[in-house]
Amino acid sequence: MNIVVLERNSVGPDIPVDCFSELGTVTYYRNTVTMEEVRERVKDADIIVANKSPMCEESLKEAPNVKLICEFATGYDNCDLAYCKSRGIRVTNVVDYCSAMVAQHTFALVLALCQKLPHYDNYVKSGTYSAQDRFSNFDIPFYELEGKTWGIVGMGNIGKRVAKIATAFGCRVIFHSVTGKSTVTEYPQVDKDTLLHESDFLSLHCPLSDLSRNFIDKDALAKMKPTAYLINVARGPVVNNTDLYEALEAGQISGAGLDVLEKEPLQLTNPLSKIKDSNKLIITPHLAWGSVEARMRCVEGVYENIKAFQRGEERNVVI
Repeated sequence: MNIVVLERNSVGPDIPVDCFSELGTVTYYRNTVTMEEVRERVKDADIIVANKSPMCEESLKEAPNVKLICEFATGYDNCDLAYCKSRGIRVTNVVDYCSAMVAQHTFALVLALCQKLPHYDNYVKSGTYSAQDRFSNFDIPFYELEGKTWGIVGMGNIGKRVAKIATAFGCRVIFHSVTGKSTVTEYPQVDKDTLLHESDFLSLHCPLSDLSRNFIDKDALAKMKPTAYLINVARGPVVNNTDLYEALEAGQISGAGLDVLEKEPLQLTNPLSKIKDSNKLIITPHLAWGSVEARMRCVEGVYENIKAFQRGEERNVVI
């Protein structure tokens, strides 16, 4: 089988992907961005491994042999499932390979923000600490997680891990299901307004859909506590970036930690790019999922998906 890996570097050049060569004739591309590039590169493919490259009629119509699309990810926003189904193309993803890392990053963002770590690190390194006549400094107040309310949107694998860690920190956990179909009973499920009003920390872990797009907008931010922190490690468009910028500038909430943005990489036209104060806003470059261990699990997951397909078995099948 001809296997085409469109975005080899999406898992990092430090992670080996030679295992795919055991399964067929493999062509690797460092990155593939445009529709024209996709169309040209997949026309002889039997199996496509992709991440963000568009998988739709326009990109696949000249590729008659495609039987399987493997996502180098859990999400499949880039894939037109209806079209693939009409063609009989199977689509698979990799489930739960990065849940531990995304949960870890969630708390890295929260702790850096609420403990004002950028400020205090700079305070020491600037020489100000060395010049003072006392042993400690706490000129910007910071607070404990214990006793606070942690709100979660999306109680899937990642949301559940975050809930457990937040509980270990002594937080009260509440959550909201965007679809209203969650079967989780370990934590109180609340409506959106209750979530916004009561959360001291609000972390987003939901998939992107018509229900979750702009879930956090101007109206939602106005309902949050002025002391609250927002964390988005889900998908960029779940948060309206312009509305968040205005809320941060107006002091409607205390801070935000983002690993995802409406458009990536960060565009200079995005107003959030104007905020340089890391005590108010921390943005990381969509890396919450990307520990070495998680990226290795992702490659292994795709490898196993292809092997299962070749054996006629179903594994991590989206459609």
